[in-house]
Amino acid sequence: MEKLPFWDPELPIAERVRDLLSRLTPAEKAAQMLHEAPGVPRLGISPYNWWNECLHGVARAGTATVFPQAIGLAASFDVTLLGDVARAISDEARAKHHAFAAEGDYGHYKGLTFWSPNVNIFRDPRWGRGHETYGECPFLTAQLGVAFVRGLQGDHPRYLKVVATAKHLAVHSGPERLRRAFDARVSQKDLFDTYLPAFRALIAEGEVASVMTAYNRVNGEPASASPRLLRDVVRDSWGFGGYVVSDCGAVGDLHEQHNATPGPVESAAAALKAGCDLNCGCTYEHLPAALEQGLVSEAELDVSVGRLFTARLRLGMFDPPSRVPFAALPLDVNDSAEHRRLARRAAQKSLVLLKNDGVLPLGPRLASIAVIGPNANSAEVAWGSYCGTASHTVTPLAGIRERLPAGTQLRYAQGCKPQGTDVSSCAPDGNLTEAVLLAKCSDLTVLVLGLNAQIEGEDGDAANSEAAGDKPDLELPGLQQQLLEAVVAVGKPVVLVLMAGSPLAVSWAQEHVSALVQAWYPGEEGGSALADVLFGDVSPAGRLPVTFPRSLADVPPFEDYAMRGRSYRYLEAQPLFPFGFGLSYTRFAYSELVVSPADARLVPDLHVEVSVMVTNAGACDSDEVVQLYVRDLEASVRVAHHELRGVRRVSLAAGASTRVSFQLGAQSLSLIDEQGRRWLEPGDFEVFVGGSQPDSRSVELSGQAPLRACFTLVGAARELPY
Repeated sequence: MEKLPFWDPELPIAERVRDLLSRLTPAEKAAQMLHEAPGVPRLGISPYNWWNECLHGVARAGTATVFPQAIGLAASFDVTLLGDVARAISDEARAKHHAFAAEGDYGHYKGLTFWSPNVNIFRDPRWGRGHETYGECPFLTAQLGVAFVRGLQGDHPRYLKVVATAKHLAVHSGPERLRRAFDARVSQKDLFDTYLPAFRALIAEGEVASVMTAYNRVNGEPASASPRLLRDVVRDSWGFGGYVVSDCGAVGDLHEQHNATPGPVESAAAALKAGCDLNCGCTYEHLPAALEQGLVSEAELDVSVGRLFTARLRLGMFDPPSRVPFAALPLDVNDSAEHRRLARRAAQKSLVLLKNDGVLPLGPRLASIAVIGPNANSAEVAWGSYCGTASHTVTPLAGIRERLPAGTQLRYAQGCKPQGTDVSSCAPDGNLTEAVLLAKCSDLTVLVLGLNAQIEGEDGDAANSEAAGDKPDLELPGLQQQLLEAVVAVGKPVVLVLMAGSPLAVSWAQEHVSALVQAWYPGEEGGSALADVLFGDVSPAGRLPVTFPRSLADVPPFEDYAMRGRSYRYLEAQPLFPFGFGLSYTRFAYSELVVSPADARLVPDLHVEVSVMVTNAGACDSDEVVQLYVRDLEASVRVAHHELRGVRRVSLAAGASTRVSFQLGAQSLSLIDEQGRRWLEPGDFEVFVGGSQPDSRSVELSGQAPLRACFTLVGAARELPY
């Protein structure tokens, strides 16, 4: 076959794309805009399936390292860790892709275009997909999301390692059963202050190559056909140059759910004209008809198809493998010992200690221990959703058994099912009496309760959900609360471990158990990491990336997308456990808080430096999550109580100190008005630096208030570009 110009790696990508477009028919172009794109044999182009997933490991493509679920990674508050995990994932992704391609397999979940990360804001604790996100804070979500994208895509000057995708644009966070038809009505302030900042950061700072649209409407416009979002904001305002992909079936929802168009031809045309380049689904099969009817032009097809082939060229798909540095990664990198060690470290960093009356860490003289609960010995629970298949999983039971001191006896019972109320004596996994008996004859019980991906998750995937993937309430399901109370009534110490991807209203447990650990869905090494923390080999330092309310009575209606009353930024009721909270086995002292300058002028290169001395004043080595919050004292519009504006996870040996510095710039100190415009205003500001946020509940639980200082911005107010 003649070597055509688009196959020439010496030519600029734009020239190669132009040549390729000139050789495709309109029907061939339209076919390339489907996620399951056919090959073009006459040009030597192989078929390509654009759909792949790597939320916390290469998913749904066989054996792969399973890292903690995204919400657990977020609980690390560790930007560096997110980059390390993403680089490991992209190594496995490349190795698996080239191995599959060598066998001629270009199928589902075999490509290099990954629909991760999910940077939606976890605004409501009922949302079933909240555990796919990085929590409720726009700043933290942006910081972690950018690190994850950079780790996935790499920093090669010519080639993308893989394509990352920021999803789901926008204002998407349940209810799951309504997501395909729901109109998320949101103020311009909340839109630009809460729901969009992470997407902007991934585009402007992370240079993410792809954006996925949401199912829902946003203020009347279906997200997959929204000129406001896709053209005005993403491309014209933010300068996004990558491609946009619809969520699966979302373009068909234009006529089937939203009644925004009369049929599939018009839906395909509306989405394309708004800027949706790739259709996950089959509605773009109707683009040739839309072209014939004059609803779209071939030039519009060329723009979108050009973006898609630009991505494939940047991935090196049309270049000799010898020129693509990632093509030589061996399959052995997948599921490697190095990645297993990283999974364990990530799980260690994700664990959040919410209560400890002194029972932890467990001592060497423990004669016997009972491990009880429906989540104590399930590999699938540890994996969460959107996961690969781990070749070996350490459950909490296995991890504790492996770490037990010599001579300590271990007893295990499931106690009850994850759901349901079967208490018959013949039910092997529903025997509450057995659990109580084991607790009575043991010195201490580790009770592992919570949820799983069958209870909370995506509509259609969470098979045992009572609300299409969402939670109908915040209570422990089935007989778990009864099991908890029965074991506590024994009168022995109880360490409660919650494996769940979202907040549970565990006020009773907080009052009655000896210790409480939030373990999320910790991945394949979760049991080892849990044992490391329980026995004191590692001091816990995870922090909550989402607020735990006391009850649903403190949460606004699910269908209300206003941020009033939601998240630590606008919360009105006192939470059970606040955002940013987590305990340690040591004590950290903060001192010498310095803010410079104390009077900063409102100039384009404005920056304020905040630094603090952090000392490990306890007896064991530990990480600490240093958090910087800013409060605008003189804002002209409604603003948050305070907002996270800096985070640094540091490791300190007992007795050691380090100075941690943060830089606050114009974006960090600006506000969004009710019209969605960004302003920098003069006035007084407070900063708070410590191991938690400056709310009263955090101070009550941790026993330590953050340090506080003030500074002033001087000059005339000015509008900033969003």
